[in-house]
Amino acid sequence: MSRKDTDTPAAENSPPMTLQDCLAECMEAVDLFLNNRFTESLDKLRPHMQDSMYHAVMYATMLEMQAMMTFQHDDIVRAGNTMKSAQEVCQRFRKKSSSIVSKSGEGLTEEQLHAELCYAECLLQRAALTFLQDENMVSFIKGGVKVRSSYLIYKDLHTFLQSHQYHKGLNHFQLEGGVSFGIGAFNLTLSLFPARILRLLEFAGLSGDKEYGLSQLHSGATSLNLRSMLCALLLLCYYTFLSFILGTGEGDVDNAEKLLKPFRVRYPRGAIFLFFAGRTEEIRGNIDEAVALFEDGCRAQQAWKQFHHMCYWELLWCFTYKRVWKMAYFYADLLSQESRWSKAMYVYMKAACLSMLPDDEVRPFGENEVELFRQVPTFKQKIAGKSPPTEKFAIRKARRYKSSSPTRLPVPVLEMMYMWNGFTMIRSRPDLTRGMMETLVDAERALQDRPVTEYSVDDSCVIQLLKGMCLKNDCQTKAAEDCFQKVINSEKKIKFDEYLVPNALLELGLLYIDLGRKDQAVKLLQKAKNNYKEYSMESRTQFRIHAALTKLKADISEEEEESTDL
Repeated sequence: MSRKDTDTPAAENSPPMTLQDCLAECMEAVDLFLNNRFTESLDKLRPHMQDSMYHAVMYATMLEMQAMMTFQHDDIVRAGNTMKSAQEVCQRFRKKSSSIVSKSGEGLTEEQLHAELCYAECLLQRAALTFLQDENMVSFIKGGVKVRSSYLIYKDLHTFLQSHQYHKGLNHFQLEGGVSFGIGAFNLTLSLFPARILRLLEFAGLSGDKEYGLSQLHSGATSLNLRSMLCALLLLCYYTFLSFILGTGEGDVDNAEKLLKPFRVRYPRGAIFLFFAGRTEEIRGNIDEAVALFEDGCRAQQAWKQFHHMCYWELLWCFTYKRVWKMAYFYADLLSQESRWSKAMYVYMKAACLSMLPDDEVRPFGENEVELFRQVPTFKQKIAGKSPPTEKFAIRKARRYKSSSPTRLPVPVLEMMYMWNGFTMIRSRPDLTRGMMETLVDAERALQDRPVTEYSVDDSCVIQLLKGMCLKNDCQTKAAEDCFQKVINSEKKIKFDEYLVPNALLELGLLYIDLGRKDQAVKLLQKAKNNYKEYSMESRTQFRIHAALTKLKADISEEEEESTDL
């Protein structure tokens, strides 16, 4: 699988590599990567980046993974340029025609089929970087064009693999694993997007089948192929993150653990898998076990500090759930010093943690929460052209501290915890839920004792929304319903926190789904979806509304099928 038109000296001095040799060496590089030997992994791939499509794609993929963790502009640009070069390498191996023959793949050699696959993967990964890189709508649409082109190639390859024309070559399991990754990734991710966002991405008329996507990714993750790592990581991200942050909080921890088991056996010190093992324990409510795994993940390797930052972020929340505010502050402080993702967010979390301490308790390092809140806007940045929505939210909340005698935020840590759907994480732990409720009751009492300000209604509604979450966790459904309803009824009095009403409607809708009151749930969710725009964290709320409505449609379809069977 070599080409003479390369200017890489190492490649010129090496004998040509067959497709099978390239795949075998790339598998070795992935193995090194998963064993935390990141530099060795890149060193193994680098010499053949210009004459092997697989070396080029895997090298660029590893750089992209680093960029996704750091969100640093230089890393994103470097990964984008490397992925563009990899795409050019793949292009040299493609059949010299405008498309896959007869849209079926018939007439392509095994190497050309792999070239189509690698080319589609480059397009997909470049599109992901485009979305990170620039908030400009033209760039957004360019990204959508890449995604669509990639989707069509994967779709053609998938059709061909199901046809009688497909004759399995020596490396068929690698080809099939790659197509499983592409088809699975598209079906799963498209199923998460609300229709109006799909229209923005020029995906009008397309939708994903979530269950089919999951099955394709499972197929790819559980067979020995070069993309099994990518399939597994996407599934683990979905089960342990996306279904909570962008969904209804029903992550499949059992499936995540089954998926993790063989990787944990093969890579017992693999930092990536220690991290996801920690996350599954966190979801189960086993917070102490999660803390131990995240700390172990930090000890497992020192080469990529970005893994440490991911663990620090989860440790911050683990100690928040336990209400150990000084430890939560400690990890926010570490992140503010080491991570460049969003210093404004980290400083906000430092201030928020300190504000939860009693007034007479000594602050670590002599820091003062009021001064920290005032610093938050000064750290505003655009990460690869975009400000993270959580950073915008933190800056907006910190503004009230600009005054010489500021009105304090009542429960800023718990409010941000809600934004990350953290109350769902502790629903299996009544003791932690009760602790949160005690904090909220104390905050409510303090708010009532203070003079009325322009923030009073908003602050009261924040507390009501969060109390509703605790009561829902505690199965006190009527009391939870009353809390959410109080927020909804206060709509005209809320001055600043416009996100509260659509989120209260969402939470009440989710409560009604649990109670089987599906018609009422649909009305509330549709109202939240259609009647509110341009509020804090709107995209995240819209994703969750979409997930709830999708779940409702699936439940209703199942009921109709059962009644038909009867």
